[in-house]
Amino acid sequence: MVHVRKIQTRREIRDFVMLPFQLYKEDSSWVPPLIHEMKNLLRGKNNSLYKAGPHVAVVAYKDGAPQGRLLVGINEELNQYKGIREGYIALYECMEDEEVSSAMLQFAEEFLKSYVIEKVKGPLSVPGGDDYRGFIIDNFTDPTYVMNTYNKKYYNDQFLKAGFIKYFDCYAYEGKFTMEDKERLEKLVPYAMKRYGYTVEPLNLNDMEKEMQDIKRIIEEAMPKDWDDFMPPTDEEIRMIKNQLLPFADPDFIYIARDKERNPIGFDIALPDYNQVLSRMKGRYFPFGILKFLYFRKKIDALRIFVLFVTPEYRKKGVTAAIYYEGLKKGIARGFTKVEGSTVWEYNRPMQNDAFGFTGEPYKTYRIYQKEI
Repeated sequence: MVHVRKIQTRREIRDFVMLPFQLYKEDSSWVPPLIHEMKNLLRGKNNSLYKAGPHVAVVAYKDGAPQGRLLVGINEELNQYKGIREGYIALYECMEDEEVSSAMLQFAEEFLKSYVIEKVKGPLSVPGGDDYRGFIIDNFTDPTYVMNTYNKKYYNDQFLKAGFIKYFDCYAYEGKFTMEDKERLEKLVPYAMKRYGYTVEPLNLNDMEKEMQDIKRIIEEAMPKDWDDFMPPTDEEIRMIKNQLLPFADPDFIYIARDKERNPIGFDIALPDYNQVLSRMKGRYFPFGILKFLYFRKKIDALRIFVLFVTPEYRKKGVTAAIYYEGLKKGIARGFTKVEGSTVWEYNRPMQNDAFGFTGEPYKTYRIYQKEI
């Protein structure tokens, strides 16, 4: 008998957070998240979980033991902005047990129906987040980069058996940091910057309020209106992004491009692959996790580019290449050998083309599902 419970007690919260540690204990490809960060996520710290709309996190118990978990909710701000009635599923984990997966997904559907929701998508990030998006469908061998999801292969089957179908795929592209690329770009980038009149500068950590407002302005101008799953961030969400970035922001890898009048025209957000450190911390800062973090972060040799936007006026003018070139130079100087660009939505053709130009074909695919309810 399966019982699906809303998490309320300290034990239920612990079961929700710790279930993946049980699921993946024999799987070296999984990287444990920091336990306190997952608890903060559930509390809505530095995300829009509570502001966005109704939601509930649940744990499925079978014979008294936790066997599955998910979070189901409604992003009412996005629904109103797009004129839709959709809900989302996030943070899905489950044992290989169809009875458990079916019970959880049925619970999610009934919850959304009670709010007259017509469609559910997932797995998605919680509102205001940019992690845990999609299920891997094709590459369970290569290590997962920081803030990307890893999952059991059978999760895809569990969703399909519950009547879900493909919504869209998101792609990850992996490339090498090479001197050949550096030499090629150092001939092209200065020419483009001079011809079109722009510069590329590292993020100014001493003036983050202005920098984040410039980033917000770029997103508002650059984000296509027909992207159903996104809306320009509010001032509050920009504040949350800033708070998420500050502990880990590395100005060697976050850049803002500006025109001759100093107007912002493009930016990227990239981070060193902290998964190389988190894999050694076992989900905890203390007693020894913080020491491992301080030591092993100096040995990171890979970078993940999360976001890269360029305003319409400056597309096809080398801005993406110029931003990439700055990170490439710093990466090589610091001993980085590879970079991942992810996750690029299937409908984002311009970014797919840019990523292909730097790395070639995608090496990993994350699938997001949908179901009419």
